[in-house]
Amino acid sequence: MKRKDLLNITKKFGTPVYVYDSNKITSQFNRLKRAFNEISDLRIHYAVKALSNISILKLMRKLNAGLDTVSIQEVELGLIAGFEAKKIIYTPNGVSFNEIERVSKMGVQINIDNLSLLEQFGSKYPKTPVCVRINPHVMAGGNSNISVGHIDSKFGISIHQIPLLKRIVENTKMCVNGIHMHTGSDILDIEVFLYASEILFTNAMHFKDLEFIDFGSGFKVPYKKGDKETNIEELGEKLTIRFKKFLKNYGKNVQLAFEPGKFLVSEAGYFLTSVNSLKQTTSTVFAQVNSGFNHFIRPMFYNSFHEIYNLSNNMGKKRFYSVVGYICETDTFGNNREIEEISDGDILVFKNAGAYCFSMANNYNSRLKPAEVLWYNGKANLIREKENFEDIINKQIQINIE
Repeated sequence: MKRKDLLNITKKFGTPVYVYDSNKITSQFNRLKRAFNEISDLRIHYAVKALSNISILKLMRKLNAGLDTVSIQEVELGLIAGFEAKKIIYTPNGVSFNEIERVSKMGVQINIDNLSLLEQFGSKYPKTPVCVRINPHVMAGGNSNISVGHIDSKFGISIHQIPLLKRIVENTKMCVNGIHMHTGSDILDIEVFLYASEILFTNAMHFKDLEFIDFGSGFKVPYKKGDKETNIEELGEKLTIRFKKFLKNYGKNVQLAFEPGKFLVSEAGYFLTSVNSLKQTTSTVFAQVNSGFNHFIRPMFYNSFHEIYNLSNNMGKKRFYSVVGYICETDTFGNNREIEEISDGDILVFKNAGAYCFSMANNYNSRLKPAEVLWYNGKANLIREKENFEDIINKQIQINIE
């Protein structure tokens, strides 16, 4: 997006505000498709948890994506956005059997990662096809907070429990139509991902009625100049060769599926804030903005890096600032960053704000959640209004206290 477009959005909708560029989302989707263009039957399920605004889901539907959901509420959002139930996969963790039952009755593809729940479901609904999530015990993510394929992860059924998994399937006579893994986020080492894939291929041979194999996602995107990212093109080339070999051994066609979230929307997002004031201590110049970790928690939660630049003075001489929020906690967005000279009232932009940013926003300090805007067909479209104070109190019940 152009600088003038972002500035005009702040004039029209104020700050703080989230902005998403539909052109970038579309180009990332098409890039993933091209990387696997030799796969005749490719599924791309967008991970709703990354950014769940209904208008974003409608854009994904237009791109002919499916949805990867982790809660019944995300399933309901997908249905409201116009997705067919069969194009939604539901991969919960730690939910009740009742929720799994309710989602199953909606016609959604169920993906279970717990042997106890799998046995309950298979005993009660043996004719309902189920996918199983396998834990390959491979650390493919960037750090322990976002890697979920290690041996002590709460996610997935251990590969060492495959004999018990097979026994449950045989005893209940249930149908396993998919096998799934997700090793974590920020995958850089393609060979590690391919190694985990071979484990999934090997275990897929135990199930003779598979319709799809789902490799999750976790592809890394660049967060700053020179940053490394997952080489999707190389992964597509190498995994395609291995997948075709698997199909030959398996003896029938099976769909290849991915569940990208961050890869599709991270770089499309911008978070725009206004500078409330500058404050200087003995060693630091703070740029204090009209937001906090209530709106943008990733730097504090994951120690993630987001590039920050001054939209109001993009050609100014650079100085060093620590950009901080207005929450009554330590909410440092960027420490000792070199940014174009900042003045009160300037607009600062946080890049890579599309994934796991608004979706993690909250009302801490009784602050209001910001608006969301989608840049679509060359126009800024408001897709979520900024909250007002009534939104904070309308679910509270005031009792009579004397």
